[in-house]
Amino acid sequence: MNSFIYDIPVKVYFGRDQLQHLGTELKKFGRRVLLTYGGGSIKRSGLYDRVVEELRGADLEVFELSGIEPNPRIESVRQGVKICKEQSIDVLLAVGGGSTIDATKFMAAGACVEHDAWEFFGAGAKPIERALPIVTILTLSATGSEMDTAGVISNPETGDKLGRLAQPLLPKVSFLDPTLTYSVSKYQTACGAADIMSHIMEVYFNMNKDLFMLDCFMEGMLKTVVKYAPVAIAEPDNYEARANLMWTSSWAINGFINGGKKKAWSCHPMEHELSALYDITHGLGLAILTPRWMEYCLDESNVDRYVSFGVNVFGIDPSLEPMAIARESIKRLADFFFVTLGLKSTFTEVGIKREDFKLMAEKACRYGDIKGFKTLAVQDVINIFEMCL
Repeated sequence: MNSFIYDIPVKVYFGRDQLQHLGTELKKFGRRVLLTYGGGSIKRSGLYDRVVEELRGADLEVFELSGIEPNPRIESVRQGVKICKEQSIDVLLAVGGGSTIDATKFMAAGACVEHDAWEFFGAGAKPIERALPIVTILTLSATGSEMDTAGVISNPETGDKLGRLAQPLLPKVSFLDPTLTYSVSKYQTACGAADIMSHIMEVYFNMNKDLFMLDCFMEGMLKTVVKYAPVAIAEPDNYEARANLMWTSSWAINGFINGGKKKAWSCHPMEHELSALYDITHGLGLAILTPRWMEYCLDESNVDRYVSFGVNVFGIDPSLEPMAIARESIKRLADFFFVTLGLKSTFTEVGIKREDFKLMAEKACRYGDIKGFKTLAVQDVINIFEMCL
């Protein structure tokens, strides 16, 4: 196995009634706060009023940027950068899900440079050496952005949706209160569950040899989502279910499970092109793609990985023939996404057209073949897209 470095200095306040510490934590970074959020959900739920009350009680000066979109746009990032510079912002407070947090990360980085924030992305991307401090209040269990160094931004002008990792983007403090996810819809809960599972599976399905302990950890997290996502959908205010999904979401992508694995992710670069062009929900795109990607990659050289997945996550009989277990594991995952969670199962249902496959595949491979669990060239990506129709 490969050696690795693990460094995740995020302070987490987990559980009910933790917002009482918000003002104290923010004041460690300064007095001038940029509060960022998406649509009106945090106002309808009363969270906005609670946050503002805490900020005013701590004698903080607050500026706001609302309207951050799902699949956040570079223009929202630019607006945030402008406010940070004009108002000499000390710390940014992101209240929302992954879209709000991702956009806020690049506002924080963009405030520390003179060039446009889009220059952080793509070929020849400029380095991210500094960022203003970021504090988050999570309202949706999905992306894990509250505890990682990554973010993804869309640029409608270029038709691109690109991700970036950099240590300065790591939040300083994150508030994770499962009760704040009670109002999340059944659909978004299902999409979030698919997103969490994909984050784990992108690492789990990897031919690099690594720690058995990490495999067990990943299998446990996958089983947690399989157990609790249906409960959260059926009982939106079930604290145990929401808490398990929230903590799994954070640990799915905070770098811990990576160990020494070096292979690239596969489904995410493919899905980014779907949501860049069609603006679909990221988790939905991953749900449609993942079982087909698994089927496309399956062969005698990697069947053992599927067997471990099927036996340890879905409880498939280990005495069956390995290839039979592998195929059944793919079926069980598809049934979980499309039957148990009720997500749409095909591109046709969400309006994605064959005529765009070549363009999306070429963009997914813009840096060359995707060297993941199984190397995927442009034609391989097109083939997987065809399986999703």
